[in-house]
Amino acid sequence: MAKAYVYHAQDLFDFMVNFFVKLGVPNDRAVIVAEILQSADLRGVSSHGIIRLQTYYGSRLQKGLINPLADNEILRESPASIAIDGRNGLGQVAGKDAMLRCIEKAKTSGVAMVTVCNSNHYGIAGYYAMMALDHDMIGISFTNAQPLVAPTFGRNRLLGTNPIAVAAPAFAERPFVLDMATSIVPIGKVTVFDKSGEQLPEGWAVDARGDSTTNPQSVLNGGALFPLGGPELLRGYKGYGLALWVDIFSGVLSGAAFGKNVANPAKLANANVGHFFAAMRLDAFRDPDEFKKDLDELFTQLKTAEKADGQERIFIHGEKEFELTEKYQKEGIPLLEEVVKSLMSAGETVGVPFELVSLGEKEIDPAHAGN
Repeated sequence: MAKAYVYHAQDLFDFMVNFFVKLGVPNDRAVIVAEILQSADLRGVSSHGIIRLQTYYGSRLQKGLINPLADNEILRESPASIAIDGRNGLGQVAGKDAMLRCIEKAKTSGVAMVTVCNSNHYGIAGYYAMMALDHDMIGISFTNAQPLVAPTFGRNRLLGTNPIAVAAPAFAERPFVLDMATSIVPIGKVTVFDKSGEQLPEGWAVDARGDSTTNPQSVLNGGALFPLGGPELLRGYKGYGLALWVDIFSGVLSGAAFGKNVANPAKLANANVGHFFAAMRLDAFRDPDEFKKDLDELFTQLKTAEKADGQERIFIHGEKEFELTEKYQKEGIPLLEEVVKSLMSAGETVGVPFELVSLGEKEIDPAHAGN
């Protein structure tokens, strides 16, 4: 367990907006980035939330490696597709604009797809997939990322954690929201363990020689993550295949960097991250209410099924995150002590002091402090 401090969500949001504005990000864009970062913290995906404020976004903005004023440029367009150049802008700004365009296309065409090249880290993939829910659509979002994952039987970092997100609306039940890395965990989860001084569980990662390790520093300094599933014996090649699929859609199809060519955030180079978005209008296939009622029935079958010994509940993907969001909005968001220290340092550096009043302290398990 590790010490954490709890803060009002609105206070953290305001701090992030002020932080980005101080670094030259227009206020409306700072709001978008802060909203998406906070959506990660509210949903319990702290590896993609405020923990990255300085380590990724602030650092790259200060070095001139992200253009805070960039506007998306349309490269190609058809009735059901758009290819966009993000022009090295903030990933959240590029991603939200791209998904909005995708949804608008789908309103006419029924199904639409949008790719983005020349972008940066865009936060949690689930945010963009969920944008389709209010339009009676299924939303899909992928992104590639800096290489952190070793392919099955390999030891070098050649693929990103390359997340997959899918969101589908239900009727009375909460929506289905699958938001998962195709690595066994995201690298941010390793960072959380490192900051909390905890060892990693077995089977998460390898060191620079390709040997399984539980030392976060061995992973962060030359090691690599296993693909989803872990080693080959546990069928990690399936996660490897999913990661490669995401890179084909996000990197190769969009014209962005792919594989080992996606820039490490620590290097003085454009990241050239690629994204893929899709939106599917329910009524292009069947009556939306009938779809949602059937999805409710499917969820009910799963949730009312007999439980394994010692278990009280079967969850639907996204359910825990919706409940956690409600809890954190009321009670505040917990931040690891080391994260708070890093925010204080980052705020002092840019002239936006982190002077938020904590609502209290608590102990949290770093194993559950990310996605």
